[in-house]
Amino acid sequence: MSQFKTLLALGCVAASATAFAQAPVQTTGTLVIVPAYGEVKHANDEARLTLMVEEQDKDKAAAASRVNQKMKQGTEIVRKADPQAVLSTRGYYTYAVYPEDQPRQSNKARQPTAWRVGQYLEVKTTNLNALPKTVSAAQGVLALNGLQFGLTDATAKKLDAERIDATYKNLTERTAAIARAMGRNPADAVMDTVDFEGSGNYAEMAAAPKMMRASMAADAAPVEEPSFEPGETTLNMRVVGKVKFR
Repeated sequence: MSQFKTLLALGCVAASATAFAQAPVQTTGTLVIVPAYGEVKHANDEARLTLMVEEQDKDKAAAASRVNQKMKQGTEIVRKADPQAVLSTRGYYTYAVYPEDQPRQSNKARQPTAWRVGQYLEVKTTNLNALPKTVSAAQGVLALNGLQFGLTDATAKKLDAERIDATYKNLTERTAAIARAMGRNPADAVMDTVDFEGSGNYAEMAAAPKMMRASMAADAAPVEEPSFEPGETTLNMRVVGKVKFR
């Protein structure tokens, strides 16, 4: 009888241990941090190009006159090739050129041997099909200093809305998956906080191309049309949600 009681007691202890091990973890009131991601892509539909002219002459006025003439001519060429393009001039500069082997004398000002004058023309256009022809025509007078492709403001705004939708959808999908993994009904999850860009990693602005100076021949030969591939832009977003289970 004593042995039977001992076995019975051991059986009760084992059953209690098994029941305790299988008892579900209580998740009522649990706060879960859920990261989610969204991404959208779109073909670039805008080009920003920088054209420039630079002249060097012993006579500062002569150099400036040639720059002014070529910039005016180049601007007219671009306007004719792409009437819808938005043009803006910037960066007019004039500085002296000194010989490298000229000794520096502390009591006498250095004498320049020439003057370098230049100016930049910024062009923004959505006419990407005509872009090679436009650039080729402009390069007969001006030099291509930089070219970037991107999205128009309207397209960027539309994509931003799509990016938010995609990111929030991913958040709800991940929340539902976490709820099922916890043995809970997704309907029991309450979105407590939604922190868009919770990572702090904001989209970086594309760096402007480094400005380069280039000399131009007085009588430039016709330039063959260049080839461009606008590519596409990818917009990413990260969101962090705080979800509490009822």
